[in-house]
Amino acid sequence: MPNLRVKRVYAPPAAEDGRRILVDRLWPRGLSKEAAQIDEWVKDVSPSTALRQEFHGHPGRWDEFAAAYALELAQEPAHSAALALRAEARKGVVTLLYAAKDEERNNATALREWLTRR
Repeated sequence: MPNLRVKRVYAPPAAEDGRRILVDRLWPRGLSKEAAQIDEWVKDVSPSTALRQEFHGHPGRWDEFAAAYALELAQEPAHSAALALRAEARKGVVTLLYAAKDEERNNATALREWLTRR
């Protein structure tokens, strides 16, 4: 989906971001709501606390994380929230925001891949 982008929430907002949607369960540390310029915070689509904690500190288990996260995305309320994000991306640019330091392996990247395959 070309209208679906991923960006670290700490990166400066840009006009080409379109709708900026935070897809983390926790608010990013040290970032004010004004600085973040987030249009929506969709906690329901973020990985469960247990999955997030299990993956944190184990980046070598990316494939396991992505598979477990996909199972969570197939269940409610995550499934409906994810489908709503896809519908938003069909209308215009949507940037999925995340706080993790790893720019390649994070929940927003896994979510975009899941949405693209569906």
